[in-house]
Amino acid sequence: MILTNCAACAAPLAHTAPRCVRCHTRYCDSKCQHDHWRRGHKQMCKKIHRGGNAEQYYADKKYKEAVAEAVEACADDTKGQKCYICLEAVHPRTGEGLVSGFCACRGGSSFAHISCLKRKAQLAMDEALENNLDGDRMESRWRKWYSCELCGQEYHGVVYSAMGWACWGSYLSLPETKRLGKLSPRQDAMKELANSLLSANRVEEALAIFRTLVGICTRLGHERDDVPGLLYSIASCLMRLGRREEALQLDRDVYNLRVKWRVGPAKILQSATSLTMSLVQNEKFSEARDFAREQIPVATRSLGPHAELTRNLRTYYAKAILCDTALPLDDVAESVAIFEDIEIITRRIFGNVHPDTLQAQKDMDSARMVWRARFSKPFPSKLPRLKTDDAKHEELMRKFELAK
Repeated sequence: MILTNCAACAAPLAHTAPRCVRCHTRYCDSKCQHDHWRRGHKQMCKKIHRGGNAEQYYADKKYKEAVAEAVEACADDTKGQKCYICLEAVHPRTGEGLVSGFCACRGGSSFAHISCLKRKAQLAMDEALENNLDGDRMESRWRKWYSCELCGQEYHGVVYSAMGWACWGSYLSLPETKRLGKLSPRQDAMKELANSLLSANRVEEALAIFRTLVGICTRLGHERDDVPGLLYSIASCLMRLGRREEALQLDRDVYNLRVKWRVGPAKILQSATSLTMSLVQNEKFSEARDFAREQIPVATRSLGPHAELTRNLRTYYAKAILCDTALPLDDVAESVAIFEDIEIITRRIFGNVHPDTLQAQKDMDSARMVWRARFSKPFPSKLPRLKTDDAKHEELMRKFELAK
């Protein structure tokens, strides 16, 4: 729980809002506090205080609920298995069961207790904080909160949601102003929680946290370093909530800011991918195709052909083609070819049951159906090459090299 709303009336709070002196529950004013006290807070106040005060108490409660949900969701797949970390079927301290399918691992290494994953991440970060590590060394340890140390792939679904609550509960007591990387550990944990909620399709909750983070970063004067990335995440939330025009305008703003500030190829390509998706969602297919056609070779050369951003750019480019019913046979063939290639790449990286693989399979099947419906003939075995404008791409690459 992020204490950004009044516990009595749910109105948004300023960061200086008053709070209960014992348990630190926050309110608009003394009127709301007295009203909440009469409506039951009197009975809960001491219990919340013993649990570490309001934010810690509710974070721990949400973590336990998320762990139970994840264990239940994985129950059928984990029968007779053991955790690859502690080698026990039931966690010896918490009594929790196993989870599985949270990354791209296969076999015995795909089963673990969330408490074991949490402990490994805490130990890695304790070492980083103790030795004042920063940059890539800090990031390599922080990655344990959101990705598997064995296969390197990011967590997803209910398991990631539980890890998000674990991360937030571990660092919420740290001060906002203590910065070891770009964000402080507290803000990083808040961002990780929002990302994990988004992965579990709890979009409204994630959106509220991202907006809170924007307010914190603006208040601390970190607009240039942190805010564009958070606005990108807000745009993703708005898109998933169906607020497409708002998301498109926000994506344009973020892309232009990152290009202007030369923040690095990966972040510019991240914004380019989001902008392409927004253009497709708003049915601006021609603009989406032209923009993605410029960015795909840049992503391929900067990040590699199998990188997530490269795959996503190619996917939205192919969707922009497929959704435009006025395009001829050759263009639609190019689109289907891209979907087939991405499905092969995704299956090789993540395996057969990962959400990205299932989505790639769904996209490929949809593309084939569109082909059959429009042209009433088998898809050609020789797939057309992706269209490019090499001179323009070389110029873009020079700009990206300057931005590094």
